Amino acid sequence: MPNTKTVHVPHLGGIDAAYQMPHPYDASKPTLCLVNSFTTSSELYQSQFANKELTDAMNLIAIELLGHGQTRTKSENFTYWDTAFMNVQVLDALDITGPGKKVFVLGTSQGGWITARMALVAPEKITGIIPLGTSMDYESERTRSLGCWNGPADLTGTIDECTTNDATPNFAPSDAYCNFLIDIGFGKGDECPKDARAYWVNEIKGNYQGDEGRRRLRMAAINLSERDGLHSRLWDIRCPVLWLHGSSDAVYSVKNAEEEMKLFTNSPDAQLRVIEGGQHFLSFSHPKEVDGALVEFVGKYGK
Repeated sequence: MPNTKTVHVPHLGGIDAAYQMPHPYDASKPTLCLVNSFTTSSELYQSQFANKELTDAMNLIAIELLGHGQTRTKSENFTYWDTAFMNVQVLDALDITGPGKKVFVLGTSQGGWITARMALVAPEKITGIIPLGTSMDYESERTRSLGCWNGPADLTGTIDECTTNDATPNFAPSDAYCNFLIDIGFGKGDECPKDARAYWVNEIKGNYQGDEGRRRLRMAAINLSERDGLHSRLWDIRCPVLWLHGSSDAVYSVKNAEEEMKLFTNSPDAQLRVIEGGQHFLSFSHPKEVDGALVEFVGKYGK
């Protein structure tokens, strides 16, 4: 059984949004909202949930994106903007945000541009954002020239496999797809422990089964491949930004992050911190460094 609960919010005509909180909400603490990466779930943040120093310092809530985990909506089409609005409504529904109450938002990879979108659509509710291993651009030739992956090419096969008018009751993502995601996110070979690899293969296959799972995977892949860029909008982000990026990130390069940090011109404090040897899913590969940075950042701005 998943470790999540659900709350119903009205966006897109109704969403049952899944979220995970390791401890009951404590209004005396600052809150950090966690947003997971492509075709993972809130379980991506188990290391953070288990870190007593972190949970003593702040509330943690991980909200599973549209198309991910146990979050469900009747609308087959949705975008990352929809997830940003959904997340804001979830926080409001749980009475975590409201008059005088704000949150920090951390997001890995696709979660990184959700942090920015939340800061754009609800700036009055966001204290600061922490993107991890991400890009603020669309999947552009500019990013590829800076050493980032070719998202549209890498995702074409997945989108094609998931696009059919035929019933697919036996659909599940292939081993090749699961291991591709694990390789680029958690690390290749021994960089990803065998038990973690086995867990995520099972998790991904289990979550995207049958026609319903295939449709959610298709839209999640389309969103990743064809999303809009945020470069011109970053001027409007006026909260502190702490961007953490691994030097061994296989998807988005440090060089791209260095260029994009310059676009947060109205943030009162925009920092890029490169973590040596860090993988794309940085909170998994280097939890000690990430958690320490979180305690420092939230401690500084969350009072």
